[in-house]
Amino acid sequence: MLRLFILLVLFAQTFVVWSQDFLHEGDLLFCVSSKGNAITDVTQGIDGSLIDHVGIVHRANDSIFVLEAIHKGVVLSPLDSFLVSNDSLVIVARLRDTTGVASSVNRAMRYLGRPYDFLFMPDDSAMYCSELVQKTYRNGAGHALFGTIPMSFHDTTGAVTPYWKEYYARRGKNVPEGEPGSNPGQLSRSKKIRILGRFKDLCSSQLRR
Repeated sequence: MLRLFILLVLFAQTFVVWSQDFLHEGDLLFCVSSKGNAITDVTQGIDGSLIDHVGIVHRANDSIFVLEAIHKGVVLSPLDSFLVSNDSLVIVARLRDTTGVASSVNRAMRYLGRPYDFLFMPDDSAMYCSELVQKTYRNGAGHALFGTIPMSFHDTTGAVTPYWKEYYARRGKNVPEGEPGSNPGQLSRSKKIRILGRFKDLCSSQLRR
């Protein structure tokens, strides 16, 4: 009976359901794809999860929004629009050092209206989802919390996938393999955050396209 009780407790902890009341300013919401895609084929989320998007929680006037870079640009989405019914789930994460959260979110808000970076390049003329977090989150002393990493467009064999070869070829560009950047899966594995649980609402894949 004791072993059964322990297993039930562990099961309950694994599937914590977070409501919006638990969300704090600057929390990160990681979207998990149920089937995988071109992003998850070349990146890895925490515990091997198929994370393909990240947004920033912003609370204002008793409402909750998600600041995110999607294909129509950097936008402030109502939480209800971010969490919609489909086959994905959302992981809630919080910074371990929260001293710079407010200024980090304010810094990220300055990118509202910036176009989406379809080429995933390191300049600031356009922005993709994890880049928005990587470039704006700093601790209380003003130091960057998340460094850049070499961009990955290759599979487990080390070969750039056909999807990304074609993607960049259509745009007349070389695949920026190894260029400085970030990805949402890498952010989810950072020791600078702690995973709080699963937000058992569903993240719209329609908004990420």
